[in-house]
Amino acid sequence: MGRGTWSWIVPDGLWEIARPLIPPDRVRPQGGGTANTPDETLFAAIVYVLVSGCSWRALPPCFGVSKSTAHRRFVIWSLAGVWARLHEAVLQRMDDAGLVDVSRVVLDSARVRAKKGGELTGPSPVDRGKPGSKMYVLSDAGGLPLVVGVSAANTHDSKALKPMLEGYQVRRAPGRGPSRKPGRLHADKAYDVPHLRKWLRGKRIGVRIARKGIESSERLGRRRWVIERTMSWLSGYRRLNHRYERDPGNYLAFLGLAAALCCYKRLIRLTT
Repeated sequence: MGRGTWSWIVPDGLWEIARPLIPPDRVRPQGGGTANTPDETLFAAIVYVLVSGCSWRALPPCFGVSKSTAHRRFVIWSLAGVWARLHEAVLQRMDDAGLVDVSRVVLDSARVRAKKGGELTGPSPVDRGKPGSKMYVLSDAGGLPLVVGVSAANTHDSKALKPMLEGYQVRRAPGRGPSRKPGRLHADKAYDVPHLRKWLRGKRIGVRIARKGIESSERLGRRRWVIERTMSWLSGYRRLNHRYERDPGNYLAFLGLAAALCCYKRLIRLTT
């Protein structure tokens, strides 16, 4: 079918950013494959799965692709790092437009149930010990997701602080997203660990982490509420509400695509 039957699922202009990031399709020796299926259609089908939360086998016929074709291409593109690079490309455009504010950054996590288990899952302490994972988000002062991550549900939040900040630092390379160092980090009491405070100060990043037994996390709400809104944005993508992927890389891929969509929608709203 024509593009008009499903074009509503992909925001205008996003495919133009994604197209250069898509690796060329390999022609299988035995013939067949997806040579006749446009990459743009497969991209839209993947976005549809993320937004709707449907299984691959439930893809509507308007996309004209089989579940195995769409899933296989999703895995190939995920392994190629397409979704993370798409997120970086959108962030770069926002940074060029002066829409990324890292005078302070905010870190938080949310637990999701892992329906099928797999790596990076563990007994959730808030869900009667059922298998689950955590998704982590580091946002800018306005709530834009800068870095996303995944861990087992029973992993202490404090263990994610260094990887998330270091993930942001990787993007300081030329042409790879926001280039400014965070001015201050806001986080709740779960991240109140002496060696982390020392590490942040060594990086010359201000520390605004609620102190255990001294101050209430509510006092930081004036700055940290944006991360709650970001989590709400991401949970609006139904494929993220529960983790159906046994491979944590696939769940992280969906999370990266959702972060790219959140940033792109903000870019469009603020520049049009």
